[in-house]
Amino acid sequence: MRETAPQTKTRLPHSAEGRGYRPIADYAALGDCHGTALVSMDGGIDWCAFGRFDADPVLCRLLDNESAGYMATRPVAACAVDRHYLPGTNVLRTSFTTDTGAVHLTDFMAVGRDGTAGAFDYVSLEAPAWLIRRIEGVSGEVELDFALRLSLDFARRSAHLQPDATGFVAENGLRLQSDLPFEVDRHEARGRIAVRAGDRFYILLSASASPSDPEDVDRALATTMHFWEEWIGFCRYEGPYTEHVRRSALALKLMCFAPTGAIVAAPTTSLPETIGGERNWDYRFCWVRDASLTLYALTSLGYSGEAQRFFTFLQRSCATTHPDVQLMYGIAGETELPESVLLHLDGYCGSRPVRIGNAAVRQRQLDVYGYILDAALIYVRLGGRLPAEARPLLSGFVEMVARYWREPDSGLWEVRSDPLHFTHSRVMCWVTVDRAIRLLGERRDWLQLRAQIRAAILERSGAALPRAAEDAGPDAALLLVPLMDFPLAGADLAATVEKIESGLREGDFVVRYVAEDGLTGSEGAFLLCSFWLVDALLALGRGQEARTLFEHLCGRANDVGLFAEEIDPRTGAFLGNFPQALTHLGLIGSAVNLALFEAGGAAAVQGTYADRAARSVGASFGWRGVLSGLRHSGTPRFRSSRASKFRIR
Repeated sequence: MRETAPQTKTRLPHSAEGRGYRPIADYAALGDCHGTALVSMDGGIDWCAFGRFDADPVLCRLLDNESAGYMATRPVAACAVDRHYLPGTNVLRTSFTTDTGAVHLTDFMAVGRDGTAGAFDYVSLEAPAWLIRRIEGVSGEVELDFALRLSLDFARRSAHLQPDATGFVAENGLRLQSDLPFEVDRHEARGRIAVRAGDRFYILLSASASPSDPEDVDRALATTMHFWEEWIGFCRYEGPYTEHVRRSALALKLMCFAPTGAIVAAPTTSLPETIGGERNWDYRFCWVRDASLTLYALTSLGYSGEAQRFFTFLQRSCATTHPDVQLMYGIAGETELPESVLLHLDGYCGSRPVRIGNAAVRQRQLDVYGYILDAALIYVRLGGRLPAEARPLLSGFVEMVARYWREPDSGLWEVRSDPLHFTHSRVMCWVTVDRAIRLLGERRDWLQLRAQIRAAILERSGAALPRAAEDAGPDAALLLVPLMDFPLAGADLAATVEKIESGLREGDFVVRYVAEDGLTGSEGAFLLCSFWLVDALLALGRGQEARTLFEHLCGRANDVGLFAEEIDPRTGAFLGNFPQALTHLGLIGSAVNLALFEAGGAAAVQGTYADRAARSVGASFGWRGVLSGLRHSGTPRFRSSRASKFRIR
């Protein structure tokens, strides 16, 4: 089934919004599985990082509307805008219509399969670090303004553009190439042109060698289209909400760093959890927890190549800190991610500070061991083999849990207040031992440890699980308990969910907790928690409530189907970094669980993530697909095209 392109028509005002910043929901994401760009509804490209998600961006007006780099193309006159991703791709089409005519902008970051990649290999990629905008006249005549300013050193200074044989080059090697009549005044390139029906122009920003002529741009577009269409063609999900699932899968693929297999939490930094607040974090790294849950989402759809590459990254990264494990690593496995504040930047809508790096890397979060072992179980259940060196690695994590499970930690939500004995952390310590037993065999000391942790969790007053031993309040993280196969009585699970709904739910949305966390101000509702609530309702047999909530949440995506980390329950405005892997994996997981529930009731969504992944894979394409495991991503629905290999010359 091909994706139906959603249509949005909006009259663009000339006046700026929120100190000149566009709403977060106005953005669409482009990417090449190395870097990312964000395109606003008005044709502004306000974020672009080449080569690595965590590289200094060459465009970052998203964080400073006055001095940072940007690319802009928009009609001089008032216009209506209509945009969508081209079906089955991460290629964006924006149409501007004025009283005198219409033009199309087609934006993409060029990507294709490696020239030596096998027929089913979509993790070996070539990405030349090209951001391309193609402008096409559709009807009548439209006068366009266009402009470009490049940032250096996270917008501490602007790049000087110098002419050369093919366009303009900056001192750091960035290149601007176009057949538009740019006029360059040191820091900025500007121009205006009347685009008539049948006209075609392009703008190419690159961090590498540029193509030699406009025909190369067309070939790059064809290659990129083939890559995305072929990749999504392997998606084996055929249940309800296919369009939402496919768009979320494409968004998650954008956040996979091809060279290592790392999966970033989001490709941006410091988009605020509340406008004007201090809760602004750098998410351009690989959280073990987030990436492990992403692994489940992708394997449930049949994408074993990404699972294999990520598991290899996880094994190598954890080996560098074994027997301990960090809650996050850099996308090349870096263990040092020092946090600093960029005082020269205004921050999105004046939300300061802007941070790079993340000090939470030094927190102790005991739940990460459980997510690693759970990911390993998914990997094995779907046909992967644990390498010999992985067995002592996983055993070592059990020993770490044995040493520390009684101690407080910073928890799933990375509070910056004093550590607590979080219930979710202890549940995941139980998961660590349980999955080790399933993977590596029973040991008397492990069986005893698992029983001790369970007994400690169940020692509480009242039926509902508390946030922590020191805090009886609700915690949305406990919505994960029924998904982890933890042996909690049905009545106790129902009481826990009721406590979360009464204390944290606001309509369709769920906030994470209401407690002191060492930071000032508030935050929005965490969208992933709403999807976790869908899953918990299914586990309780409340199928119709779950489906209604899920459909409401899908309706909260922006016009191109993307989600941020959080949402303001009062206004519906997006908050936090964008797009957010956790939200999209939550949507996929809930869609899969809804399909399983329809087929087998509440029992079908119980068990481990590995159980549900195997059921989903088996339900979608039978036992043959399960046994094919990690050899390839499956049989494509159409013949693989060599055009997807990145050869444009």
